[in-house]
Amino acid sequence: MRIADFAVPETAAARGARDLVKQYHSPALGNHVLRSWLWAEAFAVVEGLSGVDHELLYAAALLHDIGLAPEFDNHRLGYEEAGGHVGAAMAAGAGWPQHRRQRITEVIVRHNWPTVDPGHDLEGYLLEIATGLDIAGRRDTDIPLEFRREVLAAHPRLTLADEFGTRVRDQSERKPLSHARRLFDGGVVARLAGNPLERL
Repeated sequence: MRIADFAVPETAAARGARDLVKQYHSPALGNHVLRSWLWAEAFAVVEGLSGVDHELLYAAALLHDIGLAPEFDNHRLGYEEAGGHVGAAMAAGAGWPQHRRQRITEVIVRHNWPTVDPGHDLEGYLLEIATGLDIAGRRDTDIPLEFRREVLAAHPRLTLADEFGTRVRDQSERKPLSHARRLFDGGVVARLAGNPLERL
């Protein structure tokens, strides 16, 4: 398994997602969302899953944390909900029909669920387990070691642990009913620091 095995979509939506990442995310968060896409694609291969909508998965992965950017920090909604709306707006500009715009919202929102049923939402499931790996180190050994090393060399973690932890803590304090609060209360800061990917 190599990075080159996974084709980067070259569509209006994919380009739009990349442009938003470059404009609004720090290098650490930009690398995080790219790694999340690659982990999601790798999990699909490891689990033998077919029927993945690769354009949807790519765009949702790149935008799944855009709600953490100050410019999109909704004063009431959790960052995954705010990010879902950003994804839908971007997809509308790319010409996606309404049902497909709804799908990118669902995938982004569900990445923060504790679990997602792959039979109900395949792309949401893949993004949820991929972000679980990149943030908390869950299921790290399910992905081949050499691929993990290649991905981390191409998209290093930089200051992700400090930056993501700080932003989630801030959102959890201002939005006590949000998934950010659940993550923070569940020890996400310690999980970031203890993630085995930090030591590869």
